[in-house]
Amino acid sequence: MTAQPKANRRTRRHVLVAIAVACAGLALACGPDYLEIPIETPIRPKLDVSQFQRVLVVGFVAGGSDDVDTNIETVRLLRSQLRTKSSLRVIDADVMPLIDIAQEQSKPTGELPAADPTTASGDSPTLTPAKSIKEEKDLEPYERLFANTSYWKTIGEEYQNPLIVTGTVLFAPKTSSGMVNREEEVFDSLGRRRVVPVRTYMERKGFVLQPKFIFIDGRNGTTLHSERYREEILYNAQQNTPALSSYFELMDRLVPNFLSTLSNQKIKGTRVLLN
Repeated sequence: MTAQPKANRRTRRHVLVAIAVACAGLALACGPDYLEIPIETPIRPKLDVSQFQRVLVVGFVAGGSDDVDTNIETVRLLRSQLRTKSSLRVIDADVMPLIDIAQEQSKPTGELPAADPTTASGDSPTLTPAKSIKEEKDLEPYERLFANTSYWKTIGEEYQNPLIVTGTVLFAPKTSSGMVNREEEVFDSLGRRRVVPVRTYMERKGFVLQPKFIFIDGRNGTTLHSERYREEILYNAQQNTPALSSYFELMDRLVPNFLSTLSNQKIKGTRVLLN
């Protein structure tokens, strides 16, 4: 009565071992199995905005290319992004012409901030006219506008003490020439195709985008945080790419960094697991 169950158990054990060996052989034949798992990495904001309910993107001191109104386009883009990816309520208001405002404040009768940098003789630094802002150094004299706490406090009181977003934006054409790496197709004597890296001289043109985002407390006019970025894009010299398209392409690279200053963001990626 006991011999039959033992035989059955031995038979089942042999069958299981055979199945396991077969599966192992199949796995070795097929090679390793990879599994990609999507993951999201949270990023904490750089600035605590819990004390604010509203955000006001007022405008920027902008220069560079005459083909794009960088002040208006930057305000529109940032407001649109904040509406969908921030808990703050975006205030709709006219875009402020900060260059004109800074020029007005630089006049002798204008209001100057207490800590305003001046020359040894007490004269105000010269502000470059809007159409002459072609380099980052041309924007430096305008920094005194953002130090005018009484002015920004007045703006804050007008819009119920929001978080104010402002700064400078330089979007300028750029040309470059020199040796670059490019891929070239080659075929061997049997007609087999392969791609090899080749160094060649090339002339390229494109644009550089250099924004500086400044975050101001609308309750007292003080600067809470500022951050500067730089991105560029170059094309073949024969390629005709509209300036506005290049501007949006460069801003797409910068917007996630801008948003990470104000709100929790998630970086999407994948993790590879080996079965």
